[in-house]
Amino acid sequence: MVSTSSRSNDRSSQDTATETDEAQRSYGANELGYQQLILCAALIGIAGGLVATVYYDVLEACLHMTWHTLPELITPYFPANIPAWNYVWIATTIGGFCVGLTLHCMGLPGEVAMVVDKVHDPGRIDIKQTPAMIVASLFSITAGGSAGPEAPLVQILGSFGGWLGGKLGLTLLNTRVLTFCGMSAALGAFFGAPLGGALFALEIPHRRGLEYYEALIPAVLSAILSFFVFRFNTGLTIGGMYQFAIIPQLTLMSLGHGLLLGAMGALIAVVFVGLFRLIGLLLKRLEHHTILLATLGGLAIGLLALAVPQTLFFGEKEIQTVVETGATLGLTMLLIVGFTKMLAISFTLHSGFRGGFIFPLFYLGATFGYAIALIVPDIHPTIAMVCMMAAVNVAITKTPISTTVILSVLSDTAMVPVVLIASFTSFLLTTQVSLIGTQRSRTVFPNGASFQADPQAIAVEVPVKV
Repeated sequence: MVSTSSRSNDRSSQDTATETDEAQRSYGANELGYQQLILCAALIGIAGGLVATVYYDVLEACLHMTWHTLPELITPYFPANIPAWNYVWIATTIGGFCVGLTLHCMGLPGEVAMVVDKVHDPGRIDIKQTPAMIVASLFSITAGGSAGPEAPLVQILGSFGGWLGGKLGLTLLNTRVLTFCGMSAALGAFFGAPLGGALFALEIPHRRGLEYYEALIPAVLSAILSFFVFRFNTGLTIGGMYQFAIIPQLTLMSLGHGLLLGAMGALIAVVFVGLFRLIGLLLKRLEHHTILLATLGGLAIGLLALAVPQTLFFGEKEIQTVVETGATLGLTMLLIVGFTKMLAISFTLHSGFRGGFIFPLFYLGATFGYAIALIVPDIHPTIAMVCMMAAVNVAITKTPISTTVILSVLSDTAMVPVVLIASFTSFLLTTQVSLIGTQRSRTVFPNGASFQADPQAIAVEVPVKV
């Protein structure tokens, strides 16, 4: 005899399956086989490497033109009563105006939070926003803003993956996997760490760990191929990006240092989030005045750079400067640079500049890490910098595994256990701290059903409130 509750559960399961089928049909009825999915992932990876190459070349040309060619041509003609250093704030302000004009005329492309939201639901990023993102991000980064090219590339290539899924009439499950492939291709090329880039793309949508496991292998393949194509075309080296001082042999005390640095990184991240929100409140009245807000943001970035030159740009190359000159700068100056960089990042992102904040966060970690090494001589500067780079970034992005992998490649060191401890310490201490409000568990439908790796398997999830 079947009980009433059993019949009720059966009807509920049937309703769940029906709604799930309807959701999948709204995306298309085509379900790729595994070999077909891998082929699409490979195609996205190759295309991603080519797109990343073009973007990189254009960005480098714009940066060289703005900060080398033009100053050499223009500054000799500055009036005697206007020193040549005024070029900095003039360039950043004009750049801010160009950003605002782009957003006003072409529309507002999404930011990291939007990308994370769209990955969950509807599983793809609108490719119509891509042109605005390309132009706005090039102006933003060229103007010296504290935002890097990883976010634009993620949106550009992620939207390509979703677009391909739409053209092929694929299910939500397949479409989301191809979106992840595009995101992974972008990060694999940019970071120079294919595995770390793919893991980062899969970790960042969530606050408590990677959940879209079905996308892992296709995403890694896309990242590998994109990485190869990008490095082949640009000629960039493979391996460590920074030349840190050689670390002594690790001991159990080194693990303790990792724990301490993870906690300090979490503290720095909390301070940054508080400052970021404060700047957001101060600029809230201008949020509908796109051109004015971006222009004032560019001015603020320029004035901060005049006071502390190390805060200009997004930090990828500036980290090596900290490595080489940290001891010369001294404790006080390192702390000033770190806190001023927090302001620069906040003004950059709140004023409408488009770009990512991963390398700016790495830069914060490197700066404060070297400061900690000066305060506590027992902690080696390299260990302090790399662990703090990991801890600060993880506290904000909730990506402990991928950040550890990426930094193990960028730093070209053997500190994985220590960096991993710092990453997870920061992660656990900041579970209630988030700058990306759209991070959550895998997409759920109104009745609580979600797609799993097996489209026939229906699981019930409780949505995580963010």
